[in-house]
Amino acid sequence: MKTSTIVSAVVLLGAVGAGSYWLGARSQQHPSEASVPSAASAPAATPKQRKLLYYRNPMGLADTSPTPKKDPMGMDYIPVYEGEDESTPGAEAASPNQVRISTEKIQKLGVRTEAAAMRLLGKTVRAAGRIEPDERRVFAVTAKFEGYVERLHVNATGQPVAKGQPLFEAYSPELVAAQREYAIAMQGLEAMKDAGADAQASMRQLADSSLARLRNWDLSPSQVTALMKSGQPQRTISFPSPVSGIVSEKKALQGMRFMPGEMLYQVTDLSSVWVVADLSEQDIGLIRSGAKARVTTTAYPNEAFDGRITYIYPTMKAETRSVPVRVEMANPAQKLKPAMFAQVEVSVGGKAPVLTVPDSAVIDSGTRRIVLVQVKEGRFEPREVEVGARSDSYVEILKGVRDGEQVVVAANFLIDAESNLKAAVGGLGGHSGHGNPAKGAESAALGGAPAGPAASSAPAPAAIGHRAEGTVEGVDLKAGTLSLNHGAVPTLKWPAMTMEFKAANASLLTGLKPGQKVGFEFVERQPGEFMVTSIKAAPGAASPPKPVAPATSAATTSHSGH
Repeated sequence: MKTSTIVSAVVLLGAVGAGSYWLGARSQQHPSEASVPSAASAPAATPKQRKLLYYRNPMGLADTSPTPKKDPMGMDYIPVYEGEDESTPGAEAASPNQVRISTEKIQKLGVRTEAAAMRLLGKTVRAAGRIEPDERRVFAVTAKFEGYVERLHVNATGQPVAKGQPLFEAYSPELVAAQREYAIAMQGLEAMKDAGADAQASMRQLADSSLARLRNWDLSPSQVTALMKSGQPQRTISFPSPVSGIVSEKKALQGMRFMPGEMLYQVTDLSSVWVVADLSEQDIGLIRSGAKARVTTTAYPNEAFDGRITYIYPTMKAETRSVPVRVEMANPAQKLKPAMFAQVEVSVGGKAPVLTVPDSAVIDSGTRRIVLVQVKEGRFEPREVEVGARSDSYVEILKGVRDGEQVVVAANFLIDAESNLKAAVGGLGGHSGHGNPAKGAESAALGGAPAGPAASSAPAPAAIGHRAEGTVEGVDLKAGTLSLNHGAVPTLKWPAMTMEFKAANASLLTGLKPGQKVGFEFVERQPGEFMVTSIKAAPGAASPPKPVAPATSAATTSHSGH
């Protein structure tokens, strides 16, 4: 009994030990086995999100906020993420003139850029003109003696004639008498063959003078030869056409009497014509005499005629601000008729490549020209540039942009509206506006679409009065202005600031001194133009109240500095 109990205890201990060994091995194997499904079931690593640092003022002022907010004009503060902050180590410092826009907004605005590059500026100058006859190929047929139209050989205007073709025959008593005088002189010369030398010389002189008279009356050599041979005067004389062409004007009538110098026919040679085109004043500097021109007409829309500019007229038409230029061209088939309308195209271009940008990249405010340069992704810098020659699509840049720099060619006006470009432009040395009306005026000045009621063409509404309190900073009696450091203006959503106002009347400035606290009223006569209409000393100040002056008694000045 005792022996069997001992044996049972030994067997139990062995079983416990084996179980313990199996459990230990199982526990050591479990972590590695469990790690496989754990790793397999772990989700894919998510991309690291950018860390938001703060929100900055959209106007570029030194004002930040840890939470989203709006500035006094209602514009949202712009979020700044890690890596975008200029103070972050390794980040590139931004110029105070630069404009920053998020990538999402750039995509929404449709911003496109193009590199400034060296190009040959080619341009086609176009001008409207008219076909005119060559003035050097227009001939008038006149008589140098008095007579009558005996017979017409050409009796219709527009009839083509050849050179030497008889136009009409004329009878003149003076011409008959001159012929008879010459015939008598020739007979006398023949009869005086045996006379002395002096008598023959006198008769020869009389015959020569009679012949010269006939030649001066434009008798043709054949007519003179016939007269010399026959010795009989002709009753009528024919007038030939001096050139091949068409009869552009006919005044001769059958049986009419004409006087010396009266024009009877006009013959025009249309084998070569002129095109007189009115060239715009801005293009006249591009045209040179001798340049090739391409001429098209309404009558032959699918046919082009080649010509050459031979003359640039020295005068300008004040009504159209244009300068006439003359294009000479051949007209062998006489398709081109005088008085036809024509379109003239002249290709002009530079001789050497110049630095150019697309013309859409230049924002022209009238007084200066600005180009938006992309400094890096999402960062733009407005630069004032000097422009030179222009082509159909590009403009030459003389100063302000370097070769290879990316310039904004599309949505640059939207960047102006989205990021308040005028604030950055102000850093270039100009003045920027303050408030929504001024912003609309600035956007319109830069060539953009109207941004608000200030840019509307409708009549301006009546001026609305605003009130504020502040301190007089300075008074300019000569200019009629005063500088006020005023507090917030709720009606305009303005913060406290210092700005210059125009006084509606010079009497409002009397007695004002720097440092004096005042309360005042002002109106906005025009977008961005503010005028003080009433001013009085603040409670506790010694200055008496000033009278209210009518707002229409003086001109306003531009609101600047905000």
